[in-house]
Amino acid sequence: MSKTEIRYFSGYIRNYKALCAQLGIEQGLSRAERESEILTKAYAEWGMEMMSHIYGAFAFAIWDEEKQKLFCVRDQVGQKQMFYAVCGNEFVCSGDIDEIASNANFEKKLNMPMLQQYLFYGYPIGEQTFYQNLYKLMPGHYAVWDGKSVEVVRYFMPDFKPDYSKSEDEWAAEIEKVVDEILSEEREDTEVPYKESFLSGGVDSSYLFAASDAVQANTVGYGEQGFDESGLARHTAELLGKKFGVKIITPEEYFERIPTVIDKMGQPLGDASAVAFSIGCKAVKEHADVVYSGEGIDEFFGGYNAHKRELPSDWTYLTCSHIMSEDYVKSIMLDYDGSVRAVQPVEALWKHVQGQEPLNQKLTIDISLWLEGDIYLNTDRTSTACGIELHTPFSDLRLFNVASKIPPEYKFAHDQNKYVFRKAASSKLPDEVAFRKKVGFAVPVRKWLSDERFNKPISDKLFCETSAKFFNQDEIKKLWTSYLNGEEQLWGRVYAIYAFLLWYDLKF
Repeated sequence: MSKTEIRYFSGYIRNYKALCAQLGIEQGLSRAERESEILTKAYAEWGMEMMSHIYGAFAFAIWDEEKQKLFCVRDQVGQKQMFYAVCGNEFVCSGDIDEIASNANFEKKLNMPMLQQYLFYGYPIGEQTFYQNLYKLMPGHYAVWDGKSVEVVRYFMPDFKPDYSKSEDEWAAEIEKVVDEILSEEREDTEVPYKESFLSGGVDSSYLFAASDAVQANTVGYGEQGFDESGLARHTAELLGKKFGVKIITPEEYFERIPTVIDKMGQPLGDASAVAFSIGCKAVKEHADVVYSGEGIDEFFGGYNAHKRELPSDWTYLTCSHIMSEDYVKSIMLDYDGSVRAVQPVEALWKHVQGQEPLNQKLTIDISLWLEGDIYLNTDRTSTACGIELHTPFSDLRLFNVASKIPPEYKFAHDQNKYVFRKAASSKLPDEVAFRKKVGFAVPVRKWLSDERFNKPISDKLFCETSAKFFNQDEIKKLWTSYLNGEEQLWGRVYAIYAFLLWYDLKF
């Protein structure tokens, strides 16, 4: 057996008991020792096929002494972050982008094409980052460093291949079976016997809470009507007979928290819910270290309105989130590059999915780019920064493997999105919860930004010296004035620009 060494590991291995039995690993080891042994022995047994045997969330680097190669790996759907760069003659990888950017041998320069893409999408999409020569390892990929060069290999593609041999009811039963298997493994981890769960008003987190061993549900709420889901979440917890906690977020607390969130995120993110999630994590950390969250289902089963819309035949699906048109980005950027096109991060994947059902084309794109580039960036970085280990059981590869076979007709059915998943959820939830209309995780920042009691830091940043380096100030003024005059839908543009400027001044 070649000598190997685990150089980096972030995450958790959910099916550790089965792997310990299979690989001859003593069950009584501490969790850290156990995970190191699993990775080492799995590599010796299966090589880079090892990832198909490991269920959980992971990013790791393993050194093979015999081959004189370092393998840097990220899980199939990207629950854990992983970045890499060559600093001098050294290959550096980490889930914390700031750790690499601050390396003494790394020359920190802004990657302008990423700024252009970010303004269009609202999140850092694809393998490029905001730093030149510092790359994101994409989900389902591993990088190999041989001391001279980096080779990146894709080992997993989230393809959908519908199987029409089973009925709607049979697929719902299959979902139930896999969910129970995943959560039974979560229960078996005696090193973390106490867990809580995040709970919104939606079916995903409700099913997870009902099926899991979480003792208490937690959510955030607001004083503003139309944004507060805490009442729905409380009602669900009461129906299940479980404890419930809510953190009411004030605008003062929200705006005070933004700089911390942008700093810990490592890259700009135009998703305002990240700040609310961070405040929620901070509150939950007072009584729990391991918390469940329900990410993954919308992308596996088709949960967004964008998944229903028909695209013109000559269009490319540019993920479920984009906040500015290319023409608008051109109008506000001083250094716009016409060769950088919004479609570029999606093109290769779009070609790959041609011939598949329209829904499945979109889901492959969203799992590959949006889910990891926005959702997991948000949840992984904010929870980690607060000292919480976030478990996302519904992102487990086994559940994707079921979802990937379910015909689209069972996902959008009976005027419901992700219908077959809701049907499975109804085995643990009352119908009023399982089939409740989707409620987005909305944040009142769209209203708060226009309130002069809170928005001076935003206004100051939009018109600061840094802003004048990147943006046409007349256009920024026009945007800000239009938003303040009642064009509330412009809030996303305002927030994304502000998030970038804040990040830049924190990092450069």
